[in-house]
Amino acid sequence: MINNYTKEFSYNLKLAYPVILGMIGHIFVSFADNVMVGQLGAAELAAVSLGNSFFFIAMSLGIGFSTAITPIVAEADASKNKSGVKNALKHGLILCSILSIVLYVLMFFAKPLMYEMKQPIEVVELAIPYLNLIAISIIPLVIFEALKRFSDGLSSTKYPMYATVLANIINIILNYLLIFGSFGFPKLGVEGAAIGTLVSRIIMVFFLWAIFIRKEKFKPYVFNINFKILDNTIFKKLINLGFPSALQMLFEVGIFTAAIWISGVLGKNFQAANQIAFNLSAMTFMVGVGLGVAAMIRAGNQKGLSDFISLRRITLSIFLLTLLIEIVFASLFFILRDWLPTLYLDTENISKVIENKEVILIASKLLLIVALFQIFDGLQVVVLGALRGMQDVKIPTIMTFVAYWMIGFPICYYLGLHTPLKSTGIWIGLLISLISASIMLCLRFNYLTKKLIAEKK
Repeated sequence: MINNYTKEFSYNLKLAYPVILGMIGHIFVSFADNVMVGQLGAAELAAVSLGNSFFFIAMSLGIGFSTAITPIVAEADASKNKSGVKNALKHGLILCSILSIVLYVLMFFAKPLMYEMKQPIEVVELAIPYLNLIAISIIPLVIFEALKRFSDGLSSTKYPMYATVLANIINIILNYLLIFGSFGFPKLGVEGAAIGTLVSRIIMVFFLWAIFIRKEKFKPYVFNINFKILDNTIFKKLINLGFPSALQMLFEVGIFTAAIWISGVLGKNFQAANQIAFNLSAMTFMVGVGLGVAAMIRAGNQKGLSDFISLRRITLSIFLLTLLIEIVFASLFFILRDWLPTLYLDTENISKVIENKEVILIASKLLLIVALFQIFDGLQVVVLGALRGMQDVKIPTIMTFVAYWMIGFPICYYLGLHTPLKSTGIWIGLLISLISASIMLCLRFNYLTKKLIAEKK
């Protein structure tokens, strides 16, 4: 019987791995910024953390909203509805472009909040010029996500991966040149990291579009797009799916962002250690996100075919695959918890040896908890992907709000600021929120799939 599930592993991985690499590519941009900036010191690393905390909130809304495009495209593609695919791309691009500009404006006006958040002043002074530049990159990033989600919906997940790989190469080169002032370039520090990220994100949009106009599979959809003829029903469908999905991602990213801010109240070393744990966990989280996209695509396809028995079997196989992969990640975090934080700091810097040792010690403790919540973090995002593929988004949105903000955040706040646990307490709260989300979403998936199968009979 187990073969009914494991036989799907090969195709699921084939579908998911380009998405995984592409999503890791987004986080790797941040990873490269963190590792390179971390060589400058804990204050600089904390500044990137603080600046990115604002950006990640905006990014979660943009990426979350764009996910609405994938199930609509997947359902239309399975039904051989080419006009439906093209309309999803056109209307999705319009909405994502407008949203990206709104998000940039909101970040621009939110900058003064940094001074009111009880963050170390030296960190704030470094973070604001970083955010000035990184905020602009939300526009190409969200537009790229719209194109990516369209490609994912057509089960062509490898092309966005190529774009993100190219973006990472460009980002790393520009970081090296501009952060440290190599080969005669100006030494810009954290601002250099922001410039590298901005340029790389602009390039990946043009690169992915160039692929689309050259590949026969995409030509019917990307040529002769008439933006003058719009359909309000498609806008409404995208918004009805996209807005709850954006809130789901916002609730999760928001609590991790709150953890950054609470850590900042504890001091720059706690904030730097939190950023290390957050960045490392985000890398492995993207594997779950990729498998979640695979679950969304396959659930969307089966929904288009009205085959709910296969939908349940296929998505359960992805849940099982995710569980096995996350157990491996949990083991790696546990084994390597003392070594991984050293990647982010210059342990040879004699002037900051005490500061860096404290950051590494705090981060290694946090990675123990990160190891524990790998399983639940991966599981909840994959189940959420399957539910999105089934176009069930409203009740899961309520569930994620309850898990992260009614259960998790109060625990983070109390244990972090009012007990000796400090950063460890914050991450215990994050772990409990992920466990809560996993349980509720699994119950929702089980109920909904059984209901659809019973109605079909």
